[in-house]
Amino acid sequence: MPDNYFARYLPLLIHFLFAGALAGVIVLLSWFVGYRRPTRAKLSPYECGMIPVGDARERFSVKFYLVAMLFILFDIEAVFLYPWAVILRDLKIFGFLEMMVYIGIVLVGLFYIWKKGALDWGKPAARRGGI
Repeated sequence: MPDNYFARYLPLLIHFLFAGALAGVIVLLSWFVGYRRPTRAKLSPYECGMIPVGDARERFSVKFYLVAMLFILFDIEAVFLYPWAVILRDLKIFGFLEMMVYIGIVLVGLFYIWKKGALDWGKPAARRGGI
């Protein structure tokens, strides 16, 4: 066994260098040897087999982004429940009460966005600047 700590990682470094060099050679060979004949079908954007219609820079409603951000927010908050559930027996009553406070804060936030109408897709905004 080598005395130098980093000498143990030399085979891994050689492997990464060899894999990177091999990938680079394959890409270069495909570029030089490959047969390229651009056609109209090859140059058109692929849309799941459908013919693209309209502009790709179509505007989305602000509600779309709002609901997407709210989904991410509440999804991340729900992820905190899993580690808590794993160690609940070690935390005893203190851990349970802390999680009830946490869930209460999350529910207050959910109730707030519900009352603001952020989750109503069908209802248009009543006033300018409203959610």
